[in-house]
This record gives sequence, C-alpha cells and structure tokens, in this order.
Amino acid sequence: MNAQARHGSNQPSASELRELRFEIEEFNTKYSRVLDEGDLETWPDFFTDDGLYRITSRENSDDDLPIGLIYCDGRGMLVDRIRAILKTTTHEPRYLRHYNSNVHVSSVEDGRISSGSNYLVVETLMEGGTNIFLSGRYEDTFVRFDGTLKLAVRHCIYDTLLITNALIYPV
Repeated sequence: MNAQARHGSNQPSASELRELRFEIEEFNTKYSRVLDEGDLETWPDFFTDDGLYRITSRENSDDDLPIGLIYCDGRGMLVDRIRAILKTTTHEPRYLRHYNSNVHVSSVEDGRISSGSNYLVVETLMEGGTNIFLSGRYEDTFVRFDGTLKLAVRHCIYDTLLITNALIYPV
C-alpha cells in the first residue's frame, strides 16, 4: 500500500510536509523579528480577523483549562492589547529576543494546518543582565489567506509555574 492510500488522498506528501514546515519556520522568523524589533503595531497582521491568541501555563494546558494570562479573541482584542502596551504600560526598558525551533506539522485538514514548535524568549534589561524570560511551546492552527499563512490560533504554553517579571509583550 502506498503512502497516499494509507493516509488518504488529501494528506500531504513528505516533500509537501517539508515545504510546509519551512514555510512555518519562515513565518515564525518574521513573527519573532516584529516582536524583537518592537514593531508591535503590525503584530495583529499575523492573525486572521477572528484569530485566537492565548498564553497559558503548562499546568492549565495539561488539565485542559482554557484560562490564560493573556487571552485575545479576534483582531479587536489583539489591537487593544498592543494599544494598551504602547499607550498605558510603564516598565523598565528591555530588549527581547525570541527563538523558535523544532517545528512540526501535525495535520492538514480542510485548509487548516495544525503545527507546533518550541519557543524561548530571552530578556535583557537596560540596567541589568540577560536572562531566560520564558520557554514553552506554540500550538498553532494556520490557514491560508491570499496565498500566505495566517494564524487562526496561537496557543503559547509556558513551562514554568511562575513568571519572574510581568508578562507585557506577546510571546
């Protein structure tokens, strides 16, 4: 039995999966660059208009609890989050660097691409050193919009129970 017969005719081939994984890696590189360079006003553009963005602990995720530190359901909430950061939040100046690795594609079904990857966020305070700020995994659902990938869901699941600093910026 060939691979196409085993997995169904609409399942991607190994080469198509490699291409998808590369496309998602490129997406994550652009996403990280926007956050690292502080171009926060363009961050909502990575999502569909009804996109869901959530940051939650591994403990809550493992127990299937949807509560999160940050929960944005739709473009309006994503834009509001950025406005709040840019216009009302005061904090010590910092630089963030996002690293993403181990991208895998879980499934492709009805135009929705489910994938996951690991992330690491490093924070450098202006008057201090560099520390690991947050590590965890993304659980994503992508869709194509005008030929490019957009996030329908980005669930950021962080590994630690406690976060040492206030979680201000998107992950």
